[in-house]
Amino acid sequence: MFEQLRDVKGRLEEIVRLLSDPECTKDAVRIRQLMKEQAGLLPVAEAYDSYRKTEDTISECEEMLSSERDEEMRSMLKEELSEAKEKLESMKQTLRVMLLPKDPNDEKNVVVEIRAGVGGDEAALFASQVYRMYMRYAERKGWKVELTSVSENGIGGFKECVFLVNGKGAYSRLKYESGVHRVQRVPETESGGRIHTSACTVAIMPQAEEIDFDLDLNECHFDVFRASGNGGQCVNTTDSAVRLVHEPTGIVVSCQDEKSQLKNKDKAIRILRSILYQKELMERHDAEAQERRSQIGSGDRSEKIRTYNFPQGRVTDHRIKLTLYRIDQIIDGDLDELIEPLIAADQAQKLAGTQDQP
Repeated sequence: MFEQLRDVKGRLEEIVRLLSDPECTKDAVRIRQLMKEQAGLLPVAEAYDSYRKTEDTISECEEMLSSERDEEMRSMLKEELSEAKEKLESMKQTLRVMLLPKDPNDEKNVVVEIRAGVGGDEAALFASQVYRMYMRYAERKGWKVELTSVSENGIGGFKECVFLVNGKGAYSRLKYESGVHRVQRVPETESGGRIHTSACTVAIMPQAEEIDFDLDLNECHFDVFRASGNGGQCVNTTDSAVRLVHEPTGIVVSCQDEKSQLKNKDKAIRILRSILYQKELMERHDAEAQERRSQIGSGDRSEKIRTYNFPQGRVTDHRIKLTLYRIDQIIDGDLDELIEPLIAADQAQKLAGTQDQP
């Protein structure tokens, strides 16, 4: 571990030299990459410096204890030594986590697809509720949400919807939401009071940039059409909506929330690029047979990840066997109590696969 930390310090020094090199400053893309790498390494280096200072404190206390005869002073030194050793262990664990391989997509914005599954109208109503849950969570985090397309069922439910979440670290937290979300409750249309089970699927994709995936627009076919539903003045009276078809894969993306055809086209391209990027990532992941499949990170849409049981007021995440009896707060967007344990479980599994190198 400490050899890695020394490498981090060395790399930071190298980046500082490169950033001051006149040749490097001519390349804007290179500058941006180096500054991003520097920002990622700096917290690790600072944590390592704090660790070494704590080590120095321990050495000083032990040295003073060996020669100190005053009992009151010795008592104070022992207390300080004990606190420093406890702090050192905590810092060591923090450094281990910081050195874990980073998901390069963690800081990206997110494309979210929610689709109603089995359960008919009840599934569509649940899909719209899940959408509002993520809307509320994004508000709590200070993220911006842009709804790009929605297909409604006429009674307030969503057959499917696609939206963007823009905010620092959005993918690092929302990526654990991919999969099948199941709901158990008595539908309003159920006269017999029977509990029904229905579901929706959630797909979380990092929003790809041009540098991540080279989308050939010559392979795309664009159509324009008149938007439907509520969209504000003019949006329903002009051909502003855009349908984008990626001919090699047959993937279709529609965007109609903007009044401007150009803006809708731009959003459709961003979404398509992200879908194709995610597809490439999944294919790469599947090809690497030796890579361990995390219980909480596969992102398989067919995987039932969570159950929302309204009669019992509970939410159960099946991946980490966590049950919370706070369904009202969770549906209102208070998701951190679910997401934080998922992150911790992910880190613990990765740590279990590493060995400490003193």
